[in-house]
Amino acid sequence: MIALDPLLQDDLLWAPLLIVLLKVLVVFVVGLLATMLMVWFERKAIAGMQNRIGPNKAGPFGILQTLADGIKLFFKEDLFPSRADRFVFALAPFLSFVPAFLAFAIIPLGGDFRNGSSGEVTLFGQVTRIQLADPPIGVLFALAISSIAVYGIMLAGWSSGSKYPLLGSVRATAQMVSYEAALGLSLACVLLLSGTLSTSGIVSAQTTIVDWHIISTGIVPFFIFMIAATAELNRPPFDLVEAEQELVGGFNTEYSSIRFALFYLAEFMNTVTMSALIVTLFFGGPQPIAVGNFVLDIPLLPNALEGTVWLLAKILVFLYIYIWFRATLPRLRYDQLMDLGWKLLIPASLGWFMLLAAQRLARQNNWNIIVVTGASIAVLLICYLLMQAAFARSARERETQGTMF
Repeated sequence: MIALDPLLQDDLLWAPLLIVLLKVLVVFVVGLLATMLMVWFERKAIAGMQNRIGPNKAGPFGILQTLADGIKLFFKEDLFPSRADRFVFALAPFLSFVPAFLAFAIIPLGGDFRNGSSGEVTLFGQVTRIQLADPPIGVLFALAISSIAVYGIMLAGWSSGSKYPLLGSVRATAQMVSYEAALGLSLACVLLLSGTLSTSGIVSAQTTIVDWHIISTGIVPFFIFMIAATAELNRPPFDLVEAEQELVGGFNTEYSSIRFALFYLAEFMNTVTMSALIVTLFFGGPQPIAVGNFVLDIPLLPNALEGTVWLLAKILVFLYIYIWFRATLPRLRYDQLMDLGWKLLIPASLGWFMLLAAQRLARQNNWNIIVVTGASIAVLLICYLLMQAAFARSARERETQGTMF
């Protein structure tokens, strides 16, 4: 089976093939437009927070300013540093830009998921879903694609032939490794409760607000996922990869013209994609807001189209949160960044996953859920105290021995 999409389960004839090509075109166009609008939205929102005007010349409300900047960058001179590896230097921007679009392919962009429906719609006489692909391992695909993006940053810094871009790329690699584990462990909590890796299956399991995974997993995995995703995106306050006070411009210092624009677009496209993934995993995706039997319905819209409206509204909330982070939070020091990932997020996500697993095992075997939860919390507390004792002893030994370098 190629995918869970019913369109691809039978023989691949001309009609399904054309629908797939139409989906590819729609996802690509939507991704580009979302990125352009995200750049404009961030500049206008931050301008409002800082009592400035922001873009207001190109188009109504300055909405065409991103397009003007893109045209300007496209026609600027494309420079190659004398010490650069030309092939890798030219390839690196695409290794960051392409994964951003590939990850967006598994996001359900709409569909009717009410009353046990799986989001299927009829398009040109063919039953399909409003997403480019729905593989049985959709969430693992998203994790794999997000991990590939760090290669673009690492190779960009290495191939530039300059020490400052190399330092920025090394920082990016360490940062990605530190937060990828916490991201995966918090995601495992969602997979444990939903019982599927398919994004459409995860959305189908979140029929009401009580079923949303932010509630069913106990909120903690969502906050860990949100923090780890922010670090993976190199967004403030975790933007040490591009700390201009220390690294000139970071890994992309030597880039210009359209190659610089690809890195710029990848950053904002990843923000949109990660916001859509957060909404899909924790907030029901295209599902409407429902409490019990009450459903907040949008009149005059079919359920499939209404799902798209709900998805866009939820994504917009998280895009604003990311902008809010950028406008208010100071940048962390690098030791604080690594300590947060290794000493707090990874142990917390692992401990919470073990707690949820113990509760699930108790329900399956009809054990006393209160006793199992209490025993699990006690074990986790003991592990936490032992970990803190190990950190304290390590700190004392470092003070006694002094620095090695």
